[in-house]
Amino acid sequence: MRIEAIGRFKRVILDPGEYHAATDATVISTLLGSCVSACLYDPIGKVIGMNHFLLSNRRYSRDLPLYVSEAGRYGIHAMELLINEMLKKGAQKRFLKAKVFGGANIMVSKESLGNFACVSEVNCRFIREFLKNENIDIVAEDLGKDHGRVIHFSNGDFAVYVRKIGQNRSQSLLIRDRDCWQKAIEMQERTLPAIDIW
Repeated sequence: MRIEAIGRFKRVILDPGEYHAATDATVISTLLGSCVSACLYDPIGKVIGMNHFLLSNRRYSRDLPLYVSEAGRYGIHAMELLINEMLKKGAQKRFLKAKVFGGANIMVSKESLGNFACVSEVNCRFIREFLKNENIDIVAEDLGKDHGRVIHFSNGDFAVYVRKIGQNRSQSLLIRDRDCWQKAIEMQERTLPAIDIW
């Protein structure tokens, strides 16, 4: 996890396997391929959290229930860590909402899998099933397809800014990406109360 500070605001950049929860003026960012990020928020308690996880095998039988698989156990662990961290910061589970992203199929053709599901498909299926079982509403999603994503999750208005990425990455995209999360911070400045500095 890396943290960039801009005045009283910060940007937290997650790598695979990491999670972060915040109550302050924060944008949480990550880069997703076949991995999935759950962006959870409590709009009453003003707590946000994001994780970045990848289930651990290349493919799974389509008939195997996820909750009894190694992948399901790993995904449950990743989600429970995030939810527990948010609860420690004052979120209430009954108020949690979700926005979910990732699960791109960028490496394997579906025709070559037969009765198996590739990891990206399993990631998408897992996050939907987990949130449904936990009674956490998905209010937005961008899952699957064949492109990666850079996402920025803002605590000011609970918006998630998404940039789709293909095979090439240029300097102009990096600048545009930085502009995107800086705009999220500016939005937070308008929506979060001012803090007196002593």
